[in-house]
Amino acid sequence: MSKSKSAKHRAPHPALPSKQEIIAFLGDSDVAARRRDIARAFGVKGAARAELRALLKEMNEEGMINLESGRRIAKAGALPPVTPIDIIDVDDDGDLECEPAGWRDDHDPPMIRVGAAHAAKQKPPPGVGDRVLARLTPAGDGSYEATIIKAIGKGAHRFLAVYRQTRGGGIADPVERRARHSFTVAKPDAGDAKDGDLVWIEAQSARGYGPRRARVRTVEGHIDDRHAFSTIALANHGIPTAFPAAVIAQAQKARPPSMDGRVDLRETPLVTIDPADARDHDDAIFAEPDPDPDNPGGHRVIVAIADVSFFVRAGDALDREAIRRGNSVYLPDRVVPMLPERLSNDLCSLREHEDRPCLAVEMTIDSGGAKKRHRFMRAMMRSAAKLSYEEAQAISKGGAAAPEIAAAVRALFSAFRARWTERSKRAPLDLDLPERRIILGKTGDVEKIVRRERFTAHRVIEEFMILANVAAAETLERARTPRIYRVHEQPAEDDLEGVRDYLETLDYTLAKGGAVRPANFNQILKIAEKRGEKEMISEVVLRAQRQAIYDVENRGHFGLNLPRYAHFTSPIRRYADLAVHRALVAACRLGPGAQTAAEAAGLDDVARQISDYERRAIAAERETADRYLSSYLEGRVGGEFSARIRGVTKFGLFVMLDETGADGFIPMRMIGGERFRFEDGAHRLVGESTGGIYRLGQAVRVRLAEAVPLTGGLRFDMLSEPLPAERKRRGKKNAGGPNRPSAKRSGAKNKKRRTSNAKPRRD
Repeated sequence: MSKSKSAKHRAPHPALPSKQEIIAFLGDSDVAARRRDIARAFGVKGAARAELRALLKEMNEEGMINLESGRRIAKAGALPPVTPIDIIDVDDDGDLECEPAGWRDDHDPPMIRVGAAHAAKQKPPPGVGDRVLARLTPAGDGSYEATIIKAIGKGAHRFLAVYRQTRGGGIADPVERRARHSFTVAKPDAGDAKDGDLVWIEAQSARGYGPRRARVRTVEGHIDDRHAFSTIALANHGIPTAFPAAVIAQAQKARPPSMDGRVDLRETPLVTIDPADARDHDDAIFAEPDPDPDNPGGHRVIVAIADVSFFVRAGDALDREAIRRGNSVYLPDRVVPMLPERLSNDLCSLREHEDRPCLAVEMTIDSGGAKKRHRFMRAMMRSAAKLSYEEAQAISKGGAAAPEIAAAVRALFSAFRARWTERSKRAPLDLDLPERRIILGKTGDVEKIVRRERFTAHRVIEEFMILANVAAAETLERARTPRIYRVHEQPAEDDLEGVRDYLETLDYTLAKGGAVRPANFNQILKIAEKRGEKEMISEVVLRAQRQAIYDVENRGHFGLNLPRYAHFTSPIRRYADLAVHRALVAACRLGPGAQTAAEAAGLDDVARQISDYERRAIAAERETADRYLSSYLEGRVGGEFSARIRGVTKFGLFVMLDETGADGFIPMRMIGGERFRFEDGAHRLVGESTGGIYRLGQAVRVRLAEAVPLTGGLRFDMLSEPLPAERKRRGKKNAGGPNRPSAKRSGAKNKKRRTSNAKPRRD
């Protein structure tokens, strides 16, 4: 306690200080005071000290001060200078929003901020849900600035839950499947929550076997809202949905560029080819026979991509928000865009018959589809037509269209046939698993589930987008410009060994020794297609693949069988593509919006972050679809369905319904009339008495026993009998003697394998 502060508050007579004087004294103190500090400051001596004790006790009971342990006294609501805090959010500037750990007062806790720069220096950087020990400095407005001393673990776990009001408070039912129990919420802990609200709750410590208790922190929405399923997924994964005012303001101020430094492509009949309901169009394409006599049968192809880098500059408000999102998120009832609508659906969308700036790559291919050369340019284009995949397919087969559109589309398909020749030689991984789409009715409920039809037009666009991405990676490497690659490493050897074990039980052989190539898998998939087992074998091949990521280090793309690959074609919806655009602008000296030195230095961190955000988006998309499907099937509990086994665990089987693609679980207790043994390496359950088998990919009949839309859970009963016991594995051609039992092969490799019901994602 400083002398100046003591002098400031010293009373001129020995009477007790007033309550207001004590509050003012505590407010000026940098640390919590003791009773003797107050007595010394106000000259309280002798018998008056007992009266001071009584006065302080009275103030504590009135909530004016806090009498802490060790006889320390603080102004009510004030925090100790060093205290544990929980990180609860990240604001638009990247600062960490925190609150005191274990806050129990009736009023809201004071806001505590950890600056973004300080947080970034911590190793590892703290995130939402972490608990840290921090030194607090009052900010003068009732809030605090904090510097982190050390990490001390995780804070109280937060759940998104549905609040059900009761007489004494309420019950909170978590929407996460991992939270298996409801929580009791006392009336004082319910806040403003009303019956049916989606609320964030914080679990409270409990003793013994009493009810699990929680308190409501914030209200997120209402369960009866038709968008509740998406709201749950977005909130659970911390995906931002609202754009900050500064970001919206910058987007609204954006204006199209002039023609300065741009190639004029407005008379070139570039067309967009997208799903019929697409709202943003970030790529357009054109093709014609190459007029060069030295390239007979060749083609000239232009892929034009929205010039997002002109509007979103490194480090500005739009850019910071785009990094915070990482990518757009596509849900059945909405799209959560990476960029505000002013850009994503207007200035950066390649609208039909409207001038739009673009970053284009002109590529020349020969009659065999090999790329001979390419060049990047900044241009101005005007889309000649907005086509759906179905329309482009029809035009390619002679359907009606304006002459220039028909010529461009048919030349595009001709160029694709040449590229298909090159692709066949390259032999990328050919996993073409079925995809389904959820169609919502006017009420927001699921109307139907449809299987996505695959046209040659889909492959046309995919193939030329891939070629443009390769051209981008090559250009940046030649210019030695810092860049982000799309990396897909070859499968790990342990995973390959597990796949070999499983395939051998079905009479397939995956070569040992040397590097496995996509062509090795493709050969097995061709055999599986002839046997009617392609979906089953595709599941196994898919599980062997590693997760594709973004990285500044090039390790190739196994699935596409390419030595280098960078995402360039979707800058409206993926931050990686925007970063590559800026790098290309810098490498090719194409004007404003180029990569900056600061951006280049931080690409490693950006690559890791957007890889995480991509996984976050995939999880949210999957969870939302699960909830919609569970809601759709809720009225069919007791119904029977055809399904396929998609995962085998020691706890039971994961199955996918043929009709809808919905995923669910069959607990071990609901499988057959005997005990089953889990054989990990062979991806199967084996009956201990009969030897009957349930294996990965097997077609089965199931009965829907339970549907829980709130969590997206589906539980089934098994109706199909297991496959007959295998006394011996079927012999191969020219193989002599019996083969060893599959159980023996798998026993030594009982490693935990992935059983995720994740659907493949086209890359």
